[in-house]
Amino acid sequence: MKNTILVLCAAALFATGCETVNTTSSGAVGVDRKQQMMVDSATIDQGAAQAYDAELKAAREKGVLNTDPAQLARVTTIAKRIVAVTPTFRPDAVNWNWQFNVQKTKELNAYCMPGGKIMVYTGLIEKLDLSDDELSAVIGHEISHALREHSRERVSRAYAQQMALAGVAVLAGAGQSTLDLANMVATVTFQLPFSREQEAEADLMGLELMARAGYDPHAAVSIWQKMAKANTGGAPPEFLSTHPSGQSRIDDLEKSMPRVMPLYLAANGKAATSKR
Repeated sequence: MKNTILVLCAAALFATGCETVNTTSSGAVGVDRKQQMMVDSATIDQGAAQAYDAELKAAREKGVLNTDPAQLARVTTIAKRIVAVTPTFRPDAVNWNWQFNVQKTKELNAYCMPGGKIMVYTGLIEKLDLSDDELSAVIGHEISHALREHSRERVSRAYAQQMALAGVAVLAGAGQSTLDLANMVATVTFQLPFSREQEAEADLMGLELMARAGYDPHAAVSIWQKMAKANTGGAPPEFLSTHPSGQSRIDDLEKSMPRVMPLYLAANGKAATSKR
């Protein structure tokens, strides 16, 4: 009975401390889900910066950080074009402390931590022979996770669970300062998959971002087709372990093409009646 009361108290604290927000504008693709947040953005960004610095340090010590200047320049150019159109979804994002890095590894992966901390793995680029359009689809997708603050949302859920499990500590005054937020951000980045709902949002927003930046949205389909082929006959690539794929995902992207193709054509100075 005592434990039940503590859990209920923790749940009550979660309810009073939880904030209902919509982190982005809906854009042409119509992403407008309300989100429940319990940890503030600044705290998450601080934890992300620490986690990202740790990753950079480890890669630097191994001699695998930004080993190819041309490859880094390519990623940076594409990422900056996408960042330039992020005000479509949230005006403040263009002023984030964006960082772009490339890690030499055979893994097929990429991520964007909260606050704009981007890393692209060379295995993703080289093994899949990505075009600039396809690379923009990956980067746009990852940036969309950051814009929607999906990591903050997942950390908030984890925090709520900790509160429920540690009711005594919560009631005694322990708060989010007791959390190792850098570790939690790293965990949700590298180990825990995004929900299908979050993935769908990142797909749609990424599609619009790449289109507004002048990259062909059809590449968002071809990159997932390449991923599917890479997944045959063995263990799935790391990118797929945290990014559920499937034909339904490709179908959803194709259904959204009519919304974003006019944006792509406009970005490239083409008439709206032009054909691919």
